[in-house]
Parts: sequence; structure tokens; C-alpha cells
Amino acid sequence: MVRPIFIGGEWRQGRGPVSISHFPADGSINAEIGTASVEDVEEAVQAAEHAWRHPSWRQALPHQRAAVLYRVADLIEQRSEQLAALQTKDNGKPLAETRALVASAAGTARYFAAACETLDEQLNTPRALDFMTLSVHEPIGVVAAITPWNSPIASEMQKIAPALAGGNAVLLKPADATPLAALELAKLFEEAGLPKGLLSILPGRGSVVGEALARHPLVRKISFTGGTNTGRRLAHVAADKLIPTSLELGGKSPTIVLEDADLELAAKGVVYGIFSSAGQACIAGSRLFVHRSLYDRFLTRLLELTRELRVGHPERPGIHMGPLINEAHLASVADYVALARAEGGKVLCGGERLTEGELAEGCFYPPTIIAGLPNGARVCQEEIFGPVLVVMRFDDEEQLVAEANDSVFGLAAGIWSEDFRRAWHLARRLEAGTIWINTYKKFSVSAPFGGFKESGLGREKGRQGVLAYMQQKSIYVGLSDQPNPWCC
Repeated sequence: MVRPIFIGGEWRQGRGPVSISHFPADGSINAEIGTASVEDVEEAVQAAEHAWRHPSWRQALPHQRAAVLYRVADLIEQRSEQLAALQTKDNGKPLAETRALVASAAGTARYFAAACETLDEQLNTPRALDFMTLSVHEPIGVVAAITPWNSPIASEMQKIAPALAGGNAVLLKPADATPLAALELAKLFEEAGLPKGLLSILPGRGSVVGEALARHPLVRKISFTGGTNTGRRLAHVAADKLIPTSLELGGKSPTIVLEDADLELAAKGVVYGIFSSAGQACIAGSRLFVHRSLYDRFLTRLLELTRELRVGHPERPGIHMGPLINEAHLASVADYVALARAEGGKVLCGGERLTEGELAEGCFYPPTIIAGLPNGARVCQEEIFGPVLVVMRFDDEEQLVAEANDSVFGLAAGIWSEDFRRAWHLARRLEAGTIWINTYKKFSVSAPFGGFKESGLGREKGRQGVLAYMQQKSIYVGLSDQPNPWCC
């Protein structure tokens, strides 16, 4: 049976072509889903425009909007195992990872509920005595949110929660490959009492649904997480419409191991930073720079740890890496490894598709480490989005900084050192939006997240994350009996 989608607060069949959700571990079918058509987008936009302007939401007190988000957080936690299993089916991540992402989604809803309740407006006091000013924040209106396939439920809540907290309506287009978590979130928001029309879930191809959303004249903000090329296109659309946009795009993040690093701690951190999520993360630490004095010992331990990783069916306990999202993506990763060999790189481990036993039915690729390439090689410059790590030596900090920053991307970086002062100063020199010191892939919803250069524009998370979905207005109040100096 073809599953319905959520259009303007109504569950009904999408008028676009049917999309099939596959389980990447074995290719089995999870569900058939009717995608949205351009006509469905139009209906959803009109419903959203009406809903956000209605006094029941636009003029709701902060604690009333927050109450919906608190209820959603509770519902997510109550159904955490179901949601984690659903996301594992949708994109193949091991259950340990999807459980963490579900917990993150609940925490995000709760955080932005609290932020909504505690946001204060500003009363300005000019030196003049005949007027005063107030600065207030108001909703932008209809928001188009477009999310990726690698961490659906967490990415979706990072857009839905602050946008609703700010008083807006949200039209969410999940990734074509992973619509199931978004549709389940719609049920939770409906159960939590979100007024009808404030949320629509519109699965479908980006070239159809995403394009229709971005270009619609009533859509007043675009929030996108995904590939840089698509982000650049959406930025052009937003510029033509003169509307704000948030873009969280690709990365080719450097991880740096200084000569004084704790070797064991750093090696384990590097392995997790690149191979968790099977490397399918924009923040993956895919370029590794190790000081020459530590290089041989570090590489030996890195290879030992990597070879101990368990790649397998994501529903089995104790699995470190599940499958890649689909055959096309696996082929892309394999092509990059072939390119690395052609460029003169040496594959130290991995490098061939896994086809033994039950792995033959899925899109499994092993953790792969490549050495012998300069930072200018294509596999060191282009985002592979898979379990592929390129290892390089460095001799001094000036060379290190130059090569670490020699990238069109600037999303994240990692530093491993026992010298905190040195690590701090090095972090300030790196061109990236998030820097981890002696850890990697740790997140807090209270810390702003975003990239430099071609890794994006704007920031998500933090208290400013709500204001990113609002517009500021200044109101002047006259206190004098004479409105203007020259009036009679």
C-alpha cells in the first residue's frame, strides 16, 4: 500500500510519482510513498500562510508554543526504540547511532521550547527624553526546510523546532531516500496539538519539490542542509527573492595530531571521527595530519584499531559500521578509492567492497586508509562522504596551518594535543566553524553550528537559532506633546 504524506495538516496521497524506501543492508523494501507534486506544494504553502498568520499561533504566548515542543519531546522519548529502528531501516545506520540521534531530536525540541519561553525583547533608552524605542522579533512566515539523508530525525528537528518556536510555519522536504522519520515526526506534532497547516512533510525529488518550495513567492526563508552544489543553487534563488537562507553544506575536515598528543586517545578519536556513520557525515575527519615524529607509531596503532572495527548488519548489536546509503553512493566511494590509487596513493587497509555472507546483499564498504598523497590530490580536496581517510605527515605548524586551510571547505576540524594553550591558538588559526580539541563529533544544541567558505552560510542551534527564523522590528514611541521639531 502506498503511504500518504502530510499536506497542510491533512494525511493524503501525494500526487507525485511513488517513491520506494529501501533498507541499505539488504535492499528490501521498507515502504512505498507517494511523493508531493507541484500542486501539493502549492496547497501546503497556502495552508502554511494561513496558519502562521492566524492569531492562535502568531499571537500565542511563548509558553503556549513551547508546550507543543515539550509534548513532542516527551513523545519522541516514549517511542525512541520505534523511531531508532525506523531510521535504521531508512538509511542503514547502526541502532546505537540512531538511538543517539533520536535522543538528540528530543533534546533539540526541549531546548528550543525553553529558548522560546525565555527569549526577551529589548527596550532601548536613547539619550533624548522625548521618545523611547523598543526592539521586537516577529516571525518570518513560511519556511522551506530541506534536509539530508544521513541523519534525518536530528537534522529535521534542528529546523522544525526553532522555526515553530519563532512563530513560523514549516514546509519540510526530507531527502528523497529517507522520508520515513519525517513522516513519523508529523504524527507526533499532530498528536502534540500543533495547529493544522503549520507543518507539512513533502517528500519528493529536489528538482521538483525543493525547487517549487524555494521559488514560491510566499516562502520567506530557505533552510538547507546538504551538498554544496545544491546549496549554491538555493543561495541564488534566495538572492533573487531577497530572502534569508541558512546553508549547512559539505566538508573535508582536517584532523591534526601534534607531536605531544596522547597517542591512544588520539588514535581512537580519529577512528571514530571518520568511520562512525560509515563516514557519511559532513563533519567527518577525512584528512589526517600527523607530526612526522609520531607518524609511524601513530599509523601502526591507527591501522590496528581500524582493522578491529566490525562492519555488518546495522540491527545487530556491537556493530561499528553499517552499509552506505545505496548502490550509487557506494560506486562513488569506490571510484574515489580507485582515483587515489591512480594518483599514487597506497591503500593501507580496506579499499574493496565487502561481499562475503550477508554483506553481499547490502551496500557495505570497509573502513579505508590511504597514505602517500599530497594535500592537493583530488581525494584530499573533494568530499567523498564515505569511510575513507587520507593520512599525511607535517613538519611544522606553519606548513600544517597552510595545508589544513587549503580547502574550499571549512566546516570542522580536530586537534589532538596535551598542550592546551598551543591547541587553543592553533584552533584560532583554522578556517572552520567547529573545532574539537581532544575529542571529535561531540555536539551541544546550545552551541551554534555552521561552516566557513563553501561549507555554508548562517548558523543553526543555540539561542540565536530561534532568532534566525525571526525578523527584527524597531518601534519608536513619542513622549513629547510636539511630534516633530518644526511642526506648528
